[in-house]
Amino acid sequence: MFALAAISAITLTGLVAAQDYRLDPAYGEVNLSSGFTPDPHIVNLQAGGPLPARNISRQCDGYIADAPDVRLEYAAGSWPLIISTNAQADTTLVINGPDGSRYCDDDGGEGFNASLRFDEPMSGQYDIWVGTYRSGRLPSAQLQISEMYSQ
Repeated sequence: MFALAAISAITLTGLVAAQDYRLDPAYGEVNLSSGFTPDPHIVNLQAGGPLPARNISRQCDGYIADAPDVRLEYAAGSWPLIISTNAQADTTLVINGPDGSRYCDDDGGEGFNASLRFDEPMSGQYDIWVGTYRSGRLPSAQLQISEMYSQ
């Protein structure tokens, strides 16, 4: 029984550590300060990956890559921070915030798009994954970072 418990603990640890925010982001790093222009800031990418987003949090949906798609270094001000997707495929959004919390969305934007709005954003590092509902499907998408608009 102890051996079974040890195997379960190893397996669960492997699941939790599957996506790694410490890896270099696939589509680069973005440094923005409140009041940035142009707004929205757009990053073209391919959404999705082979790993279930539920590995990060049970509230997250879709499939994402191991490394983040984009790393945002953000200096907050008085504006909200809105991170959205724009794609012809149904996308999801997973964000590891500056405080270490995980934020997820699969239908906060228009149509197939996901969107998360931080009304009082923190300054710091936001690691962002754009996911899809099918493992391995990698549709073209845009990540939109804004203080005024959501998709």
